[in-house]
Amino acid sequence: MLLPAGLSSTDEEQWVRRMLDRLAAKEQRRRPSDDDLLERAKDLSARYLGDQATPVSVRWVDNQRHRWGSCTPDHGTIRLSTRLKGMPAWVVDYVIMHELVHLLVPSHGPRFWTLVERYPKAERARGFLEGYSMAAHGATDEC
Repeated sequence: MLLPAGLSSTDEEQWVRRMLDRLAAKEQRRRPSDDDLLERAKDLSARYLGDQATPVSVRWVDNQRHRWGSCTPDHGTIRLSTRLKGMPAWVVDYVIMHELVHLLVPSHGPRFWTLVERYPKAERARGFLEGYSMAAHGATDEC
């Protein structure tokens, strides 16, 4: 890494610390913890579903090879595939939104899709995931 000439060692340390903090914050946004996911889900429910979907937990799981997410409406639990880690936040939010709607509507009928479409980037995120799946496997994955 190149630093401007003439920086004092104190200024250099502060600059490096600031850059490391920025990188850590960026990584946290790209790879949120389970607690972060739950907060995001609550925020999405409040913004787009009138707080109707109330998840109890949202967590990463390693055992979903063919789905991006799943939920158990009776328990209010949502699980997201670790394959989503590192994907853009708006894509992860779409999968969370999809699963939140399943807490309200179990099937993929018209009411389900009407609620999912409240998320402004729903169509874009679906296209992103379909393109990713095609590139990686030659087939589409399901939520």
